[in-house]
Amino acid sequence: MTHPAYGRLRSVLPFASVVLENNPGPMTLDGTNTWIVRAPGADACVVVDPGELDEAHLALVAEQAPVELVLLTHHHHDHSGGAREFASRVGAPLRAFDPSLCWQAPSLSDGESFSAGGVAVSVRHTPGHTDDSVCFGLSHSDSQAMLTGDSVLGRGTTVIAGTLADYLSSLRSLTSASPGTVVLPGHGPELPDLPAVAASYLAHREERLDQVRAALTQLGPDPTPRQVVEIVYADVDKSVWPAAEWSVAAQLEYLRSK
Repeated sequence: MTHPAYGRLRSVLPFASVVLENNPGPMTLDGTNTWIVRAPGADACVVVDPGELDEAHLALVAEQAPVELVLLTHHHHDHSGGAREFASRVGAPLRAFDPSLCWQAPSLSDGESFSAGGVAVSVRHTPGHTDDSVCFGLSHSDSQAMLTGDSVLGRGTTVIAGTLADYLSSLRSLTSASPGTVVLPGHGPELPDLPAVAASYLAHREERLDQVRAALTQLGPDPTPRQVVEIVYADVDKSVWPAAEWSVAAQLEYLRSK
C-alpha cells in the first residue's frame, strides 16, 4: 500500500501509521495526513493532526482507539478543524503549542519530552510556516522519525505565514537531526532523511531570495508581494499565487530588515 491511500490505515513504520484525509487541494496536496503513533504491543495510541471536521475521516481515525493523546502541529484548519470534536469523542486530552487549541491538557513547550503510545516523543518549536508550528521527534528502539506538520512537506515546499528569519532558523535546527530520521509530513509522502530534506529547503529559500532580489531590480524597492509573485512565480500554477504572496511578503520583510 503506497501514498496516497484514502479511507484506510497505511503502515509507514512499526510505530507510525497514517490515515489520509480526502481533502486534496492546492494547499493540502493529496490531503491531510493524520498520524497514528503506537509502538508494537502498546495498549493505546497517539493521534497527530486529526484534520478537518470530516465525519467519515474522524470515524475511521477513532477506530484506532484507545487514544491516549491528541497532538496538533499547528492551528491551520486542515489540521485542527476536527481536533476538539475528535478529542471529546475518544476521551483523550488535546495538546498544541497554542493554548487556545488545547482541551483538558496544558500547552506544549519547546524541548519538552514525554512517552506516549509506547514511543518517546520530543517537542521542537519550529516557527515559520506559522508562529505556533511544532515538530514531534519520535524514537522507538533504534528508529528515529519526525512528524513535521507543514514545516517540511513530503512534496514541494511550504508557505511562510510567519517570518522568514524564524523559518530559516527552524530549518537549520532540523538539519541537526540524526541522519536517517524519517520525515512524517502533514501533507505528501514520507521521506527517508530529514537532515537532507531540511538542507534542500534551505537551499531553495536562498534561491528564492536571490530571485526576489532580482525582481526588486526591475520593480524598485517597494513593490507589492503580488507584483513580485508575477515575476518570481511566473512558471507556477496561478492557483497557488495567493499562498505565494504570503511567502513573498515574508521574504520582502526579511530583505528589508537586513
